Amino acid sequence: MSTRDQAGPADRAGRADRARRPAPWVRTRLRAAPPAVLLGAALAFGLVLLATALPRALDRGADGALRSYLRDAGPAATSLLASAPLRPGQDSPESLDTALATLSGRVGSAFRLDPSGPVHGARALHPRSLSNPELARPEAVPPQLGLYFLPAAGDHVRLVEGQWPAGGPADGPIPVALAAEAAATLGARVGSVLVAPSSVGVPLRAEVVGLYRAADPAEDYWTGLSCLTEACLSLTNVLPAESFWTTAGLVGPESVDRLPDWGVRAEDFWRLPLDPGGMRADRLAGTGARLASFVTGPQAAELASATGRGELRIASDLPDLFTRAQARRFAAAPLTAVGPAGVAGVALVVLCLAAGLTADRRAGELHLLRARGGSRAGILGRLLGEGAVTVLPAAAAATLLAFVLLPTPRWTAALLGALATTLLALLALPVRAAVLLAAPRPAAGRRRAVAELAVLAATVAAVTEVRRRGVAPPGEGLDPLLVAAPLLLALTGALLLARLQPVLVGALARAAGRGPGAIGFLGLARAARGTGARPGAPVLPLLALLLAVTTAGFGATVLDAVDHSRLRVARLAVGGDAAVAAPVRGTLPEAFTRAAAGLPGVRTATALWTDDDIGLPAAAGRDRATVVVADPAGYAELARTVGRGRFDPALLAGAEPGAPVPALVSADLAGSLGPAAFPLRLAGGTEFLATVAGVVDGTPARPNATKALIVLPAGPTALRVPAVGRPNRWYATGSVEDDRLRALVRDTVAPPEPPAGARPAPAGRAQAGPTVLTSAAMTAKLGADPLQHSAGRLFQASVAGAAGLALLAVLLTLVRAAPERGALLARLRTMGLRPRQGLALILAETLPQTLVASAGGMLLALAAVALLGPAVDLTSLVGAAVPAGLRPAALPVLTQALGLAALVSAGVLAEAAVSGRRQITTELRAGDSR
Repeated sequence: MSTRDQAGPADRAGRADRARRPAPWVRTRLRAAPPAVLLGAALAFGLVLLATALPRALDRGADGALRSYLRDAGPAATSLLASAPLRPGQDSPESLDTALATLSGRVGSAFRLDPSGPVHGARALHPRSLSNPELARPEAVPPQLGLYFLPAAGDHVRLVEGQWPAGGPADGPIPVALAAEAAATLGARVGSVLVAPSSVGVPLRAEVVGLYRAADPAEDYWTGLSCLTEACLSLTNVLPAESFWTTAGLVGPESVDRLPDWGVRAEDFWRLPLDPGGMRADRLAGTGARLASFVTGPQAAELASATGRGELRIASDLPDLFTRAQARRFAAAPLTAVGPAGVAGVALVVLCLAAGLTADRRAGELHLLRARGGSRAGILGRLLGEGAVTVLPAAAAATLLAFVLLPTPRWTAALLGALATTLLALLALPVRAAVLLAAPRPAAGRRRAVAELAVLAATVAAVTEVRRRGVAPPGEGLDPLLVAAPLLLALTGALLLARLQPVLVGALARAAGRGPGAIGFLGLARAARGTGARPGAPVLPLLALLLAVTTAGFGATVLDAVDHSRLRVARLAVGGDAAVAAPVRGTLPEAFTRAAAGLPGVRTATALWTDDDIGLPAAAGRDRATVVVADPAGYAELARTVGRGRFDPALLAGAEPGAPVPALVSADLAGSLGPAAFPLRLAGGTEFLATVAGVVDGTPARPNATKALIVLPAGPTALRVPAVGRPNRWYATGSVEDDRLRALVRDTVAPPEPPAGARPAPAGRAQAGPTVLTSAAMTAKLGADPLQHSAGRLFQASVAGAAGLALLAVLLTLVRAAPERGALLARLRTMGLRPRQGLALILAETLPQTLVASAGGMLLALAAVALLGPAVDLTSLVGAAVPAGLRPAALPVLTQALGLAALVSAGVLAEAAVSGRRQITTELRAGDSR
């Protein structure tokens, strides 16, 4: 007997009861339409991934920009510098180390210290001039020497000659060690006694007992330790400025008490570098408050007490850096938020379209359930259960993936975005079904008109307010109104196009109806009439396309304006697209100017002579002026390209021998000099007469010079003043390669002669040569800020996401209208419609909406730029101060609109080619039940 036969009556009754029990609703519905379930899960996964990833990308970009900004400021600016007056007889290496341990422990408990480590020691506060006649004096100015005691210096240098300073009689010279490079530059050696005059009459002396070489002169340890690894060429503060050498030496612990005598005063110091990698943009305010406590607050008093130094002072540049970094972040926030806001709007539209498609597909089922006694709450609960099984796992997987791919300490905004998107995906279908199952209501024409007028009023109010007050003041962060204004413009445009599209397409249909074929007329007529229960153009697909095009066009205009502003700033700073300046009192050889003019990419080139020390007559109201002597034609083209100092070259033409030289002067000189000829006196004493021929607002050769400026033609002046005939600057416009130009300078421009009295430079150390600048290199430097890179990457990601979602919205619209379109094609097929004609009919029906939306989005993007542009400040994205305002630019907007139109059109073509034949075949086999 089988096991089945041996089962008792109770078991057989249980099986029969389970067989009669209805199958679970959710499982049955999910098994009924697996493709729809998978597509719904994929849609939820993609939208939740976007909603979670965008906030985390913003956070990572803000943190990276802050840390890079702080690192670029250098270790000296990102350190806490503690100092106290030196205590003669009490300071020793041990006491300095003890104070360092106390400071590091207290500061390290509040901040993360940089791995490069602290720097501490004692130093004389003022260097002394050395009177030794054998030392190098570039312009007859004696060199200067400062003294340091660094307990940990032995870990960073290597002794190459002599010995480390130690001991020495109290009344003898101070034993010091110099950097080998500095000693070679000054002409000192081991055994040299350096003499420094003193105000009390007894000169101070220092004996060089050793020479050292830094293991890595670029190491962070040497930051702020002036000229300890080499001699530095400095300039006097008295005009005319003269150059002299400055260096510093190391002393031993026995000589610490003698540092106040050498430097008038001396101090102990401890530099504690903070690690920028531990800084977070969202906690910058709290970090600044803790830092202020260490600088001037309670922590500073506690540190003074803990170290036993009542006069301990702590300083840092970090508070100012924090303020500027916060201002940069807040200034860029409104511009970086426009793209994600557009993506969010398109995603909401896609959710609504997907819910509408699913509800329409299941309308018969839902009405049947309602007719058989199902309650609305029960039906909606079952739909919510279906969505939970489909959406929640996909949303959880997307959230987890975003958290793994984009690690960041902050999770609140990302989690809120994921929860909001998940909730929308869950409720979209039940809400649409609730509307579908609601009791029929009368036509909503009046309500629709009121809603459209409300949207129009909100748009006008938002745009007006942004134009009136501008962007939110610095320090307030994101400006919701500036972010919402482009979206409101897109919504208003979608509502307007939904009203106008039937009229426009209807006119095209009537025009096509007068032609020989019926396909174009039929397709355009269906496009004008609309599909589904409601006639006219659907608003949601139009809104998706308009949001995508408007936000992409607005963002593209911003980035295009940023690029142009950077180029303009770079050109103003360089004086053109390329510039080469000879060293002080040097000239550029003719071989260089001739070869540089033939470099690839050079469009125009001009060589000129300029000097800031030209004497003016007493009537001018000032003693000196900046004079530029250049070829009028080439210099005029340079000024026109740069946008500074434009003039008509004919103003400088026509000078005759013996007559005053025509000159262009700045506005401040034009009124004081008058029309009469005035004398100009060169540094060598040569004088000549000039007359005012016009006024200029500046010169490319001096970016900051707007006053006391004179421009002279090269020809007549050079004949009488030979020194002026040799140019000391060269400028060019065009795409000049930085590396090629520098190579040409190295090959054709000889290094300058060392100043009188200076010794030859040590091996491996080059003399200062010509200055080479290019606008391309400076533009790249301006654009290297991670804050700008983050904004650009976020915009590109937003454009891609919005374009993909807009394409999905159009495809969902096509799928929603597919049954009705398939029925029409089947009927026409029985009347002789060919497959190609069916494809043409589908395209004629679907493409007008895409093209109209692309054109409308382009116009809306231009309108958004024109209306909101005056409130936009691009300084934070450019990397330099630029005038506020954003001008409409057709090319970037047209590129975005055409790109999106091409993408959507390709999607429509693919959908029509793939599904058109299938729809006809299905309808012909199943018959027409409509």
